[in-house]
Amino acid sequence: MPGQESTAAAHGSPKLGYTNTNSAPVPVMTQTDSRDKWSKKMDFLLSVIGFAVDLGNVWRFPYICYQNGGGAFLIPYILMAIFGGVPLFYMELALGQFHRTGAISIWKHICPIFKGIGYSICIIALYVSFYYNTIIAWALFYFYSSFSTTLPWTNCDNAWNTPDCTNYFGRDNVTWTNSSKSPAEERNVLEIHRADGLRDVGGVRWQLMLCLFLIFTIVYFSLWKGVKTSGKVVWVTATLPYVVLLILLVRGATLPGAWRGVVFYLKPQWSKLLETSVWVDAAAQIFFSLGPGFGVLLALSSYNPFTNNCYRDAIVTSLVNCLTSLVSGFVIFTVLGHMAEMRNMEVADVARDKGPSLLFITYPEAIANMRGSTFFAIIFFVMMITLGLDSTFGGLEAIITAVLDEYPDTFAHRRELFVLLLVIVCFLGSLSTLTHGGAYVVKLLEEFGVGSSIIAVGFLEAIAVSWFYGINRFSNDIKSMLGSAPGMFWKVCWVVISPAFLAYIIVSSLVRPQPLTLFEYKYQDWSIMVGYMVGLSSFMWIPIYMVYKLVWTPGSLKQVCRSMLDYWRINNDLQSIDFIRQQPTTNYQAHWLEVGDGRGSVQEPLETRR
Repeated sequence: MPGQESTAAAHGSPKLGYTNTNSAPVPVMTQTDSRDKWSKKMDFLLSVIGFAVDLGNVWRFPYICYQNGGGAFLIPYILMAIFGGVPLFYMELALGQFHRTGAISIWKHICPIFKGIGYSICIIALYVSFYYNTIIAWALFYFYSSFSTTLPWTNCDNAWNTPDCTNYFGRDNVTWTNSSKSPAEERNVLEIHRADGLRDVGGVRWQLMLCLFLIFTIVYFSLWKGVKTSGKVVWVTATLPYVVLLILLVRGATLPGAWRGVVFYLKPQWSKLLETSVWVDAAAQIFFSLGPGFGVLLALSSYNPFTNNCYRDAIVTSLVNCLTSLVSGFVIFTVLGHMAEMRNMEVADVARDKGPSLLFITYPEAIANMRGSTFFAIIFFVMMITLGLDSTFGGLEAIITAVLDEYPDTFAHRRELFVLLLVIVCFLGSLSTLTHGGAYVVKLLEEFGVGSSIIAVGFLEAIAVSWFYGINRFSNDIKSMLGSAPGMFWKVCWVVISPAFLAYIIVSSLVRPQPLTLFEYKYQDWSIMVGYMVGLSSFMWIPIYMVYKLVWTPGSLKQVCRSMLDYWRINNDLQSIDFIRQQPTTNYQAHWLEVGDGRGSVQEPLETRR
């Protein structure tokens, strides 16, 4: 119909290409039929929500919230989400959907010299798989142990208990001292007491190895056929945790002393807002919670239809993520308030543990002394397993999509084989975390393998897109998909606020480094150096590729650098591709302009096109 055609032209339809009504030319996106697509919109949404809502929402947010001022912490958390986390989240969804490619190949279209970011993202995702799946294996081991009338960590009458074991539930006048340990602590699945730090982590536990093997088996058969299979699995793994959270919330609210935990969780300490560390923690929490920079959002959105409303997706999934974190805090602290009531202690003393110990020691021992403990233990660990699996699906899909898109001739028709090889590598890389001292390795990888490296990667990604690719050009890409360009708020965030948000986290972590500890163990200097080497091994691919690009490009260093600056200037100041084609182009500039005109494939140098 004529009316429809004119409307499409006004909105810059990708089928119509450039129009007279657009202030800047709208690039044409070529979509190949061979690329997989999500069967349903909900497959994509559940996959993104499943990736973003992970174990950290349950254990990390509640601890950081009460530690940084309770209800007052929600102010910096919300501000950091609005001005930092959500804009970066939206940016990655839009990039993946427009360019329809993974974390490595996408830089051919944005700015080739930053292609090392894609390789760094894949290495970081690999490190995450080395330790994150082990945590899921711990949950699976606890899940298996829960199938008993009396949970194994309920009392102190077991052969493995020590004189320090104290069962404070069901008994009056129990004295709790600093040396006292609960049955859950002594029966801890980690068996960390049998290891002497990182120097002697002990042997691999076959029970955990079997659990990890089962986890990776599930992962393989969920990913081997692409989004067609993973999109169906997430209907269970992404929704089931919310059912369990609701059940645990209702049960926790009925426990004696639950109100003490809620008050402790949300009671505002306004003076905390004057501390820099509170704002740093809020920024870091929202960044790691939403997950921009991991390449997952690029991969998942690359299977969307070109005109999918990625703006609405970003807002909806971000809201779901933040609300889940808040609700998880109520689930955790109602139980912690009950524990404090039973121990006759302050909630702050009960909630001293953070991280996995909150999920594998504190919460299980509280469940063990509830009526119907077996049922609640089973559903709790099912929730943990499904939360972890969703994030694993996303993390490995980021690697799979990136590699298959970058090397299509090698892996295009061998996805099943590549996924199998990747799963085997991840399994072998996880063996050190299955030892008695595996928790020490997990902590080291989490802190250095991901930590600062992924924040630095996110920072460079934001700079490359907003400054080198050009904010106007990026906005025009979004306009070609959605029919309208993003407003000034988003542009300011992408150009200034979001990069500053990430730089703030990086500088603060360097200026105020925190000592690395786990339980009573303090990591020694040599282990910290090993951690820095692990972090460097992922980040180094960015400068390595830049040097390679500089050496590979013909011409003197001065000419190459000048061509790089010209590329940056042209993309930001001269948005019209037709105008660019009319400018004198040197051989050196042609290498930097290999991103072509943004049509979804690498183009020949400009001078050839003339």
